[in-house]
Amino acid sequence: MVKDGEHKRILVVDDEENLRHMLMVLLGKEGYQVEQAAEGAEALAAASREHFDFMLCDIRMPVLDGPGFLRQATAAGVTGTVIMMSAYGTIDTAIECMKLGAYDYISKPFKNDEILLVLRKAEERERLKSENRRLREEMRREYSFAGIVGKNPRMLEVFSLVRKVCDYKTTVLVLGESGTGKELVARAVHYNSSRGKAPFVAVNCGAIPETLLESELFGHVRGAFTDASADKAGLFEQADGGTLFLDEIGEMPVPLQVKLLRVLQDEEIRRVGGSAPKKVDVRVISATAKDLAQEVAGGRFREDLYFRLNVFTLVLPPLRERTEDIPLLVAHFLEKHLARMGKAGVVCAPGALKAFMAYDWPGNVRELENCIERGLILCEGNILDAECLPEHLGGKGAGGPTVALPGDTLSIKRAEELLERDFIRRALEQTGGNRTHAARLLEISHRALLYKLKEYGME
Repeated sequence: MVKDGEHKRILVVDDEENLRHMLMVLLGKEGYQVEQAAEGAEALAAASREHFDFMLCDIRMPVLDGPGFLRQATAAGVTGTVIMMSAYGTIDTAIECMKLGAYDYISKPFKNDEILLVLRKAEERERLKSENRRLREEMRREYSFAGIVGKNPRMLEVFSLVRKVCDYKTTVLVLGESGTGKELVARAVHYNSSRGKAPFVAVNCGAIPETLLESELFGHVRGAFTDASADKAGLFEQADGGTLFLDEIGEMPVPLQVKLLRVLQDEEIRRVGGSAPKKVDVRVISATAKDLAQEVAGGRFREDLYFRLNVFTLVLPPLRERTEDIPLLVAHFLEKHLARMGKAGVVCAPGALKAFMAYDWPGNVRELENCIERGLILCEGNILDAECLPEHLGGKGAGGPTVALPGDTLSIKRAEELLERDFIRRALEQTGGNRTHAARLLEISHRALLYKLKEYGME
């Protein structure tokens, strides 16, 4: 079992001398270095002096029993994987030991193959933990920048360009497919600049109705329109001194493009219904998944605004073109969501990682993160394996949502509305009503979700 040169060390803890002897002979033949202790206090002293990779520990022992050993070993900072053994154990006892930090539990009497199988599983778990640690350290040391992870040459070039442009007020255009991390890059530009302590304000230009977008951006004065009961500062004013991120800039209506261009040129805004201009100091970063050059050619985007926004361009590659980043991203998202969920010790199995590497990721990094978050919710043990993944990745996860579509109409618009409602309802149920979290699962901005909730009367 143990490869040459590894010499894994095991401490056998049991008050039965015959069992200790049997295990020492069995495990010695398998290549382990085996030590023994007759009860918990003796084992604790041995484990405090030297490191053991694994500890096979009986539950019922004199002086200090198995659960007591687990508690004191954890308090003393003893490392190593503990596997409990007992002829008298119950499910409740096993669960208690697991909560105290034991990796597994085996009932006496056991066959030789049983104990070897448990150790083999424990070794694989430790190997996976070690690989995950290595990936996290590699990510932190060399391949992580302001929350963006990658070692692909194109991503490293993006990191370099962000460092070069961040301290200039130059407008930046971030290009990339949906889910590639355009807002993360915009935040990296902002927070690594001298404006980092000033506001970073983000807006999705495609998520706000045209009639409201102008007021959102530039603000309005009281009485400017029916619902304008008080003066309101727009997003440009809120971002004064900082950065305004205009996501999905390609969706901005042409009439509003004219006004945006004027603001960029004059560095001043005029609230809807107001007459007095106001100076603003705002750095604008925009992003789009569209080909703006084609939009200009088709008359859907103003050429002068395009040239004004496209002073400095950052292009993010899709995940399918940077597959070497997937192991790093998996380690990153595991760490992120385990901390948020209050879990610990879950590692990614080789089968799951193989499925991640083989998939095309049309939703890019965002889809990968959502997949890992969902997998952690379904994961019952401490290994995220392929069974925790969605069906299209080879897992056993539930299929997509089902919704009753109207049978008396062929309206695509109506079908889309019903499907959107169902997606939103399911996301809110899954997140316990947390709208920020639900928006992330739906892959839309928080602001877009709020508008849809209001539009569909789901507030």
